[in-house]
Amino acid sequence: MGLSRRQFTKEFKLAAIQRLEMGASLAEVARAFEVNPSVLHRWRREVRQGPGNVFPGLGKRRWEEGQVAQLERKIGQQALEIDFLKGCLQRIDEQRKLQALAGKPLSTSRSKAKGREA
Repeated sequence: MGLSRRQFTKEFKLAAIQRLEMGASLAEVARAFEVNPSVLHRWRREVRQGPGNVFPGLGKRRWEEGQVAQLERKIGQQALEIDFLKGCLQRIDEQRKLQALAGKPLSTSRSKAKGREA
C-alpha cells in the first residue's frame, strides 16, 4: 500500500515561512518542521505571489485561477462575436458592391439625403 501525502494547515505553513523570514536557514527550518526544503521554497513563493489568497485549502480554486478561467471564457465569446460581425460586414459590403454595379441607389436614408444635397 502506498504512502499518503501529508497535509499541512495554513497556520503550519505560515509559521514555517515566518521563521524563514526571521532569518533562519532553509535547512534549519526544514529540519525543525520535518518538510523538504523544496516544499518550503514553494510555500514561500506562494506567499510572495499572493499574500491575501495564499493556501486556499482542499478543493478550493485560487482567485487568480478562477479569474483567468472567467476571462478566457469571455475572450472566447468575444472572438465568436467578432467573427460573426466580420461576416456580417462582408455580406453588407458585397451587397453594396452589387448595388453599385447594377446602378441602383443605396437604400440608406443617409445616402439619399447626401444625394439630394449634391
